[in-house]
Amino acid sequence: MDKVTTRLKKLINGSELVIQPGIFDGYSARLVQQAGFPSGFISGAGIAEALLGQPDIGLMGFELNLNTVRMLAACVDIPLLADADTGYGNAINVFHLVRAFEQAGLAGVMIEDQSWPKRCGHMAGKAVISAEEMVEKIHGAVAARRDTDFVIKSRTDSLATHGIAEVVRRLNLYAEAGADLLFADALLSEQDIATVIKNVSKPLCVNMGFGIRRRATTPLISPARLAELGVRVVIYPRLLTSCAIKGMQNGLDALQQAMRSKEPIERPELLLSFEELNTVVGFDEFQALERQLVHR
Repeated sequence: MDKVTTRLKKLINGSELVIQPGIFDGYSARLVQQAGFPSGFISGAGIAEALLGQPDIGLMGFELNLNTVRMLAACVDIPLLADADTGYGNAINVFHLVRAFEQAGLAGVMIEDQSWPKRCGHMAGKAVISAEEMVEKIHGAVAARRDTDFVIKSRTDSLATHGIAEVVRRLNLYAEAGADLLFADALLSEQDIATVIKNVSKPLCVNMGFGIRRRATTPLISPARLAELGVRVVIYPRLLTSCAIKGMQNGLDALQQAMRSKEPIERPELLLSFEELNTVVGFDEFQALERQLVHR
């Protein structure tokens, strides 16, 4: 089997739209693999919000991110592309980061051109560094990787601050610097997406939601339509975190109902059985290994 880096690079350069659900913990990583998705995107927002219980406003640092993505890469076989925020410094920091993330078993990494502290791409108040400084970071990322198939994904948040022409200019500069995959976050229309695709030289990734949009941001577009537009990769970074939160809220509501009732309340539709949970986390595999190695 090809290396995870090679598999991800082939997916990006293939003919079919690559759909990457957002991963933020071991459950979500295993579920994405078990659902048959060939790759996944580790959401920096998902990690920061789930582990810290704080908004995605640059509170997560390099070590927490690295330690988390290392564990996630180790629990699945599919290639994972990690979110490395701004690279946590200048080109030297990015060089160190890429070496560490590659060593941790990731198939690629995303670096963005926001100033630090960054924030979620769909939040107000973003600012970006100069395109020239970001090019230096991409140069650092490319120089650091030992495996040329390790994917460097460059993200720009410049639409909100500078407009669509600057998005195109920056992405082309990042492509020339060696980025393999381009990402313009928070595009506002199909026309924006089509404009970027038409005018950049490398494959484009877009960020897509999966529910009601309550403010001006990227519209909800089907995977089929994204493929027609020429998008190569689409990420759903908040799908599983939002589903998990909703599921936990439903469980807590059921528990509060039980506390008010004199009768036990069974709600099997709200949760997995113990056996199903064990299957998700791979207990059957460990039992088989135990039979092979321990009980001879």
